[in-house]
Amino acid sequence: MTAPLLTGRALVTGGTSGIGLAFAKALAARGCDLVLVARDEDRLKRTADELHQRYGVDVEVLAADLADRAQVDAVTARLADHDSPVEVFVNNAGKGVHSRLVTDDTSEHEHAIDLMITAVVVLGAAAARSMRERGHGVIVNVSSVAGLITMGGYSAVKSFVRTYSESLSLELAGTGVQVTALLPGWVRTEFHERAGIRTGSIPSSLWLDADRVVADCLADVEKGRVRSVPSARFKVLAWLAEHAPRAAVRKVTARLVSGRR
Repeated sequence: MTAPLLTGRALVTGGTSGIGLAFAKALAARGCDLVLVARDEDRLKRTADELHQRYGVDVEVLAADLADRAQVDAVTARLADHDSPVEVFVNNAGKGVHSRLVTDDTSEHEHAIDLMITAVVVLGAAAARSMRERGHGVIVNVSSVAGLITMGGYSAVKSFVRTYSESLSLELAGTGVQVTALLPGWVRTEFHERAGIRTGSIPSSLWLDADRVVADCLADVEKGRVRSVPSARFKVLAWLAEHAPRAAVRKVTARLVSGRR
């Protein structure tokens, strides 16, 4: 009988809100002890207390800004800890990117790259090394359906995360380490408000619940899938984004972008 994948200790970045918090709850409900990583130490402690009280699991906290390489290194050290190993790693921390590509100030894009590309690669490598040595583990990298289309800097970043995840999965084939890229669509969290992104033009039928997204993703992890696109509607949209004529996809994307500004 195959041992369950989603057991042991799980480290979740961006674990105090949105999809990250939904992952923390779902994994705690499975009996996983947690390591939560986020910038706000007070919010981390409150979230840890709530999860411990509700699920009875051990919850560590690690305050870190993953756009800062020195603080990324502290999380790397935690992933490399052999005495208290991390069996499930959810690389979720992220932010919206609303700045235009043609700008005098590229700092928002640079910050996004540090947070959602550099940190993902550095932490993914650290988790993969430790898990490969033990012969088992799970890595979930949160990408986006937006990474399949051309919606500016955010799409470019999430496209990298998807390609990186699928490449990492190939590199780890046969080692016992499962890698899954999560490609959610629009999820009801505080993400868009923080990024200052208008969402009024998005049909209500396209919004997903964070708990549903995570449940679908973890089911796909357990099935050994490299890519998880939650909900039938977004599976169809993702297929169209990859296989429809590119001119048609760009035309639809242009309408979406104009409706969000």
